[in-house]
Amino acid sequence: MGHDADMPTASRHLTASIDRPAPEVYAYARDPAHLPAWAAGLAAGIRLERGEWVADSPMGRVLVRFVPVNEYGVLDHDVVLPTGESVTNPLRVLVDGAGSEVVFTVRHRPGMTDEEFAADAAAVTTDLAALKRVLEAG
Repeated sequence: MGHDADMPTASRHLTASIDRPAPEVYAYARDPAHLPAWAAGLAAGIRLERGEWVADSPMGRVLVRFVPVNEYGVLDHDVVLPTGESVTNPLRVLVDGAGSEVVFTVRHRPGMTDEEFAADAAAVTTDLAALKRVLEAG
């Protein structure tokens, strides 16, 4: 079932607790050069081209644009798809004691089926588990 563009977007907040300090998790996750190590959709690699981060994804060539560095742990980023559509991905690193919690919001975009939404959520869950593994191993 699709969603009308004027309707509120259904969302799922997916989390991972990481046994590393939040500033360290933030610094690692916000570096686009690290994305292939934990974001499977960009595992083919990412490179800087004319000031833009360009990735070869399963969907084709995409651009990845993070919000500016900030003190709040906000890692929101837009992924510009080959079609030109820009998808905003809310991502946060929260302090959790001596560790951190990473929260990624997956949104049910207009025209997306429930199956595609579930697959997107499953992919993000896998990516967050990979981020946890990479950071806790280091």
